Amino acid sequence: MAVSGVLALVLGVAAVTIPVPYVVESPGPAINTIGELNGKPIITISGHESFPPTSGTLDLTTVHLTGGLPDSQVNFFDVLSSWLTPSHTVYPAELIYAPGSSQDVINSENSAAMTGSQENATAAAMTALGIDFQTNLSIAAIPAESAASGILKPDDVLLTIDGKKVTDLDVIQTVLAEGKGAPVELQVRRNNVEQKLSVTPKQGSDGKYLLGVQIQNVFVFPFDVTITLSNIGGPSAGMIFALGIMDSLTPGDLTGGKRFAGTGTIDPEGNVGGIGGIAQKMIGARSTGADYFLAPGANCEDVVGHIPDGLQVIKVDTLKDAYNAVTLIGSGKDGSGLPTCK
Repeated sequence: MAVSGVLALVLGVAAVTIPVPYVVESPGPAINTIGELNGKPIITISGHESFPPTSGTLDLTTVHLTGGLPDSQVNFFDVLSSWLTPSHTVYPAELIYAPGSSQDVINSENSAAMTGSQENATAAAMTALGIDFQTNLSIAAIPAESAASGILKPDDVLLTIDGKKVTDLDVIQTVLAEGKGAPVELQVRRNNVEQKLSVTPKQGSDGKYLLGVQIQNVFVFPFDVTITLSNIGGPSAGMIFALGIMDSLTPGDLTGGKRFAGTGTIDPEGNVGGIGGIAQKMIGARSTGADYFLAPGANCEDVVGHIPDGLQVIKVDTLKDAYNAVTLIGSGKDGSGLPTCK
C-alpha cells in the first residue's frame, strides 16, 4: 500500500507538471498610442507640423499567449485553471503554431508584422488626410524554382516592366498576360542603382503567367512618422496607430478627453481587417478604463456575448468609420446610434 501510494503521488505530480500541448490566451496590456511610454511619445512626427494630444486615449490592445512552444510551456494545472477562468481561452497548440516553431521565430515574425502594420498605418493616415506620398513595389521573397530565381533579388524595387511604369500589381499582371509567356524586360533599383533585367515568366497552375515572386509595398513619405514601441508584435494595432497618427497631424483634441480602445489590421487604403483574441482584448481595454471599443466588423461573431459591462463596442470596417466615430463622441455628441455588433 505504501509503494502504491508513493507511485500514485509521483504519477499525480507528473500529470500536473509535465508540459501539455495547449496554448492559453489571456488579456494583455492596453497601451495609449497618443501617450508616452518610459517618458517618450509613442508617435513622433518629424519634418511636418504636429499637434501633441491633450487628453483622452487611443489604446491599442493585446493578448498574452502562453504555452505551445519549447521555451514557453504550460502544464495540466495551468490549462485546468485557464479553463475555469472566464477571461482565458485554451487552444490546442497546433491551431496556433506551426510544427517546429520557436519563440525566436515567432518574435521575428511578429516584429516584421508590426513594422509592416506601422507602415500601412502611416500610409492609411496620410491617404485619409490627403497627404501625397510615393508607393513602390519591391520584391519580398523569391521561392526556389521560380521564373525570377537567380535574376531578381529581395528588396529589388520594380520600376518598369516592358517600358510601363509599375504603379501596382495590376500593371505587372496585365503585361504578363499580354506577353503570353514571352520574356519581359524589368527595370529595377537595387542598392540605389538602376539596372535592366530580363525574366521569362512561367505558367502557373491556374494558367496565368507569373514572375514567381512575392511583392510588398515600399512607401516614400514626405516626412518621418516614428512609432516607438517594444515587446509588442503582430499587425493588429494598425487601425489604432492610424488614428493616433491622424490625431498628431491635425489640430484639436480628437478624443475630447474620452477613453477609446480598439484593434484591427489596416491596409494602405484604410480598410480595417479582423484579428484574433478580441474577447481578451475587450477585457483588457475595459480593465484599463476604456469606455469605447472600436472593433472590426469581421470580428463581430467573436464580439457578441463577450462584451464587458460598461464598454460600448463600435463596429468599423474602414479607417474613416473609426475616425468619424471618435470625432462624433469626442465632440460631445451622442454616439449610442453608431453601428455595433449584433
